[in-house]
Amino acid sequence: MLQRIQTIYLLLAAIVSAGLIFVFSLWENSAGESVYAQDVLIAFGMFLASAAISLVSIFMFKNRKLQFVLGRLNIILNLFLLGVFVYWSLTLPGEMDISEKGIGMFLPIISIVFIVLANKAIKKDEDLVKSVDRLR
Repeated sequence: MLQRIQTIYLLLAAIVSAGLIFVFSLWENSAGESVYAQDVLIAFGMFLASAAISLVSIFMFKNRKLQFVLGRLNIILNLFLLGVFVYWSLTLPGEMDISEKGIGMFLPIISIVFIVLANKAIKKDEDLVKSVDRLR
């Protein structure tokens, strides 16, 4: 059913991953120019993959186990993306490329929160269906 709360959570995660990357910059370089996700191909691809997994997961409502697994896969992808951002910001010497971190580096955290909430709702639905099956 599309009218469940996990649909809203997954839609919000997709909006964060695909929409807000064009609004918030990832960082500012030493010249003072804002760098967005579409300027960095790896980050852009991972953000779009996360949004695609969230959107595909919305329409897997008939197969809750697969929907739950896709949510976990999406969490792992966002954690990897967050790790890449931390690596980029900590290993570059001085102010060569990343001068000031932007809020866009923290978008994977927001996405992870929404996906975890969706997975909790999916698990709750799965437990409800199992309890009703036991009564038959």
